[in-house]
Amino acid sequence: MKSDTIAAIATAPGRGGVGVIRISGSNLLPFSLALTGKTPKPRYATLADFKADDGTAIDSGLLLYFPDPHSFTGEDVLELQGHGGPVVMQMLLARCLDLGARLAEPGEFSRRAFLNGKLDLTQAEAVADLIDAATTSAARSAVRSLQGEFSKAIHGLTDELINLRMLVEATLDFPEEDIDFLKAANAFGRLENLQIRLAEVFDRAGQGKLLQAGLHVVLAGQPNVGKSSLLNRLAGDDLAIVTPIAGTTRDALRSTIQIEGIPLHIIDTAGLRETEDEVEKIGIERSWREIERSDVVLLLVDARSGVSAADREILERLPERLQRITVYNKIDLSGAQAERHDEPETTAISLSARSGEGIELLRQELLRIAGWHQAEDVFIARERHLRALATAQEHIAAARSVVESALPALELFAEELRLAQHALGEITGEFTADDLLGVIFSRFCIGK
Repeated sequence: MKSDTIAAIATAPGRGGVGVIRISGSNLLPFSLALTGKTPKPRYATLADFKADDGTAIDSGLLLYFPDPHSFTGEDVLELQGHGGPVVMQMLLARCLDLGARLAEPGEFSRRAFLNGKLDLTQAEAVADLIDAATTSAARSAVRSLQGEFSKAIHGLTDELINLRMLVEATLDFPEEDIDFLKAANAFGRLENLQIRLAEVFDRAGQGKLLQAGLHVVLAGQPNVGKSSLLNRLAGDDLAIVTPIAGTTRDALRSTIQIEGIPLHIIDTAGLRETEDEVEKIGIERSWREIERSDVVLLLVDARSGVSAADREILERLPERLQRITVYNKIDLSGAQAERHDEPETTAISLSARSGEGIELLRQELLRIAGWHQAEDVFIARERHLRALATAQEHIAAARSVVESALPALELFAEELRLAQHALGEITGEFTADDLLGVIFSRFCIGK
């Protein structure tokens, strides 16, 4: 892919010791000569003055040149490493634009790398996931995907599908061989093995999705049941104001913690009650909106009084899809023991947010709901990856049903295998619509 020249600041906004401007395009040596008066040696750092149109120096720093195709984008790439002040970076970027470059769009460098075959789509997405990683585990998993482990697993499944499709297509071309040929080639055993491997990859991707997105947990309940105290205990910091006065929390407070590497986005909401206070009303409305968007709701009740009629009204109003945990708080005052037990349609945890007793039970229950289990080979994944893997699983299951029927229709068998391969190809970008690419790369940083 040959295209116009793009430029962008590749380092984060603000002051820093070093700032980097990245330029990508075709035949950038004349560009370098006009900017620095030098023709850099490929893959060597060259000390240079970055000059304005009148020849005065804008900045002094290092110039790096990566000729195509041996660069991140697969095009000629220049990197200008200067001093990391926002003013000097903007001056240097403006000079690059004067020389004929245009400002890069979000994710355009990574998109060019994908289109030029330097990365597949999962690796390109892993670049953004590594930058956005909220935990150490998520960062490590993103690196695995960036290094191609996820792609390798998908390509392995695809290769098996292709080999299986070759056997089936050959049988269709020579119908006299029919089903006996497939049995002799162990096609059905290969199909079963493919199902098992696909399930393993789906599990690893599911764990990676959890590391990437985390779990959104909302603390809900009536005023003064200890929601803010529980938020502070889980976060390990005094984030929320805690007083005996009902309605202290007027708006949603957010905190992200991690449990065994899983990011938990915890939101403390205003107490859910009828009120004439206009400010508190707005806070309660926002609380319900947060509940609608969450994955798990922790309904806090006072362990001394138990679930009241008002609490049951809250439970009835919760969306059915939500996972629910009833938290009996203040066991330090009620004299109850910290424990986990099942209740109709929910799980219950008895704890004390003030003393910390029973908090570990809550953490483990959240991990159980999330579906987390320890794994060393997790790779980062996104919702679209899981949907594609689930689609592939459905087509493989359908293919198996076809061949296990009394009168197998090999044409249908072959079609289900083709659709499964197409679903896997969407993950790495072999079969991907242009509008999907636009959505994916538009969420990247400018400069990546």
